[in-house]
Amino acid sequence: MDFELSADQREIQRLTRELAEAEIAPHASSWDREHRFPQELFPKLAALGLMGVCVPEEYGGAGSDFLSYVLVLEELSRADAGVGVTVAVHTSAATLPIVAFGSNEQKARFVPPLARGERIGAFALTESGSGSDAGSLRTTAVPDGDGWVLSGSKQWITNGALGGTLVLFARTDPATAGARGVSCFIVDGDQVRVTREEEKLGLNSSTTSDLRVAMATLDGGRIGIAAQALGIAQAAYDVARAYALEREQFGRRIADFQAIQWKLADMATEIDAARLLTYRAAWLKQQGLPHTAEGAKAKLFASETARRQTAEAIQVLGGVGYTKEFPVERYYRDAKVTEIYEGTSEIQRLVIARHILGRQLRDT
Repeated sequence: MDFELSADQREIQRLTRELAEAEIAPHASSWDREHRFPQELFPKLAALGLMGVCVPEEYGGAGSDFLSYVLVLEELSRADAGVGVTVAVHTSAATLPIVAFGSNEQKARFVPPLARGERIGAFALTESGSGSDAGSLRTTAVPDGDGWVLSGSKQWITNGALGGTLVLFARTDPATAGARGVSCFIVDGDQVRVTREEEKLGLNSSTTSDLRVAMATLDGGRIGIAAQALGIAQAAYDVARAYALEREQFGRRIADFQAIQWKLADMATEIDAARLLTYRAAWLKQQGLPHTAEGAKAKLFASETARRQTAEAIQVLGGVGYTKEFPVERYYRDAKVTEIYEGTSEIQRLVIARHILGRQLRDT
């Protein structure tokens, strides 16, 4: 086994980290306080090819591999998880499904503007009554001449308010219950109406909307969320370690106390384990090998690691960790949602259980 990143992967990682440190990290706290989506940032990401890292060059992308994309998400999320999730949804949930499943005409029309960052992609699946049970969605699609009329509402749609390109799911066969009666459509953002912008616990530099519509994706998306969680956890660890080396109590650095040393040791160990699970899942996807269970394991472990380790970072900092003087409280708020979207931790455990039990479990 070779765990070394290639020269190209290291270069993409370096370029992303430099941009994140210069253009994202200094502003992340103010974006969070103001609940502001940094629209001006994304042309800068696009200029480096980061809006289409693993999209083939023939469709306007950078043509890098999926692990390179995961490295990008990790570095962006380390600076600001809101920026990370915007790029993750844009790429994993919108652009790559069109590349994989779209017709030649659809790929030629929709993918290049997405890969160049000229349009931001969104994934419109969730509704008020269908979250984990996605097969119960009510949005309908009815044939109308050469096209379709889509009607319904969507909820919790990241990037939904940006007027870009939506990968949207609707029921085309009312007589068939569950997911088998559902089809996927590509919809221009100007064909939907934003009815509400969500007020969220974290990820305040991303936009999450309710939409009113009038007119194999999750496997890769889960790996992207694992990378996002990994970046958040790494950022929290970095702050906790630096603080422990500077803060003094009882005449000694708190890093010299065993209680703090053990916290940092556990944090570093879990983050390394999450990174290996995430990179393995990304490598399997890149090789075209089965990766459903591996992606679920990566997402499950990395998201729970992020939630645990951001809480531990606050504990290391003590009282100031609970204030906005340091960013660890923001990391803690941002981390929680990684256990929820792209499939809750409970759904990930179900996916893993079905795999290890030979899919003997069945829906009731």
